[in-house]
Amino acid sequence: MINSLLFITFRWLDVVDILLVAIIMFQLYKLVKGTVAIQIFLGILAIYLFWKIVEALQMELLSEILGQFIGVGVLALIIVFQQEIRRFLLLIGNNSFFSGKRSGRIMKMLNPNVTGKEKLSINQIIIASKNLSNTKTGALIILDLKSELKYYSNTGERINATLSSAILESIFFKNSPLHDGGVIIENNTIAAARCILPVSENQEFPSHFGLRHRAAAGITETSRSVAIIISEETGKISLAKEGRINYNISIEELKELLISETK
Repeated sequence: MINSLLFITFRWLDVVDILLVAIIMFQLYKLVKGTVAIQIFLGILAIYLFWKIVEALQMELLSEILGQFIGVGVLALIIVFQQEIRRFLLLIGNNSFFSGKRSGRIMKMLNPNVTGKEKLSINQIIIASKNLSNTKTGALIILDLKSELKYYSNTGERINATLSSAILESIFFKNSPLHDGGVIIENNTIAAARCILPVSENQEFPSHFGLRHRAAAGITETSRSVAIIISEETGKISLAKEGRINYNISIEELKELLISETK
């Protein structure tokens, strides 16, 4: 018995297996970090460990009860963590392998008639952002650079207009019926306005940010998009990416960030 334990086989596939599990667990932790879900996750983990201890001690009645609880736990997890599961699947779908250049090459191989996205007209966005900032007009502009945001586009009013600063400014004019919600720009086109966006559920999100900033963080958490926020109170410009807010940036900084994102 001792000799068999000393010579346990450890294959390279076992290393890959451990690494994949570690990556998945890390991604799940990032999704639930700072939310109520992390407390629920730790509670379920504690029950599972307690069940294993009870099972090892051969306490049959308690082990049977906990075993039944764990047995139906999968359905409970799906219900409790439905938002996190959805975010996790969106994270996988919006991965660079599926949303980046590789997927573009694959699509072109499968369908030669598929064309790539037009280069974003950054100057039009910069002009609109500057004018909106100067007039302290609140705005939320989502740039769909590497993701598919049609689900969120369908929650608003479809526009499908060529990107221009004049149209952006008119949408966010305070008396415009389209000024609430976010504007989504796809393929150098203003796809939709007044879009309903998911707000960030991160409990560590700074409390001084308003609903626009929280929505910008929420949409960039679940997609590979970036969001430009113009504060209605101060006129300050911010840029959100991967759920993080780059607050109070200048027009020059905004332009540099957008150029780096569209390379």
